Amino acid sequence: MKKIVLATLLGLAATTAFAAQGDILVRARAIHISPDVKTDKALSALKVDVDSQTVPELDFTYMITDNIGAELILGTARHEVTSSLGSLGKVNHLPPTLTLQYHFAPEATIRPYVGAGINYTRFYNDDLDKITPLSVDKNSWGYALQLGADVAVNKDWFVNVDVKKLMIKTDVTSVNAVPALGVTAGQNLGTLKINPWVFGVGVGTKF
Repeated sequence: MKKIVLATLLGLAATTAFAAQGDILVRARAIHISPDVKTDKALSALKVDVDSQTVPELDFTYMITDNIGAELILGTARHEVTSSLGSLGKVNHLPPTLTLQYHFAPEATIRPYVGAGINYTRFYNDDLDKITPLSVDKNSWGYALQLGADVAVNKDWFVNVDVKKLMIKTDVTSVNAVPALGVTAGQNLGTLKINPWVFGVGVGTKF
């Protein structure tokens, strides 16, 4: 039994380097977006929230060295925005994210990494008018943190698990006046901070 365990450990540490300088790693993931919502002003009084969604994601990592990679993460989702008055409508967001990663064990079967970078989010195709027409800032910038691992299946393919924290926010403005709610036209209703946790699992290969 001891020999089997030792052989397994040696195998994890002695495989040929998978992620080497100049390689491009491509991953396809299913991701679950779980917003960690924070609000202020009228949005807090209305208990505004954003629902979770599960969507596909594609990412590309360029290995600058054997240990350092730059990853571009691409995906989009459509979320429902809710409140104590009911649904406020839905909005799409496209959050391309660029992270700089450190890969701890590029030669091992299990290759963990950490990353940090910047997130840009574009809000589009919104229909936030179920109770009263609302407008949101279309652009958001924030930081991104990442933790994950690639697990080799063979010399060409691997399984990936990944967790990201993105900082995303937008200001919400009322388009029309709502006297019953004490809202005037053009009133800033507050800042909606979505700040989602993004949990992913998928497969990848290299070029």
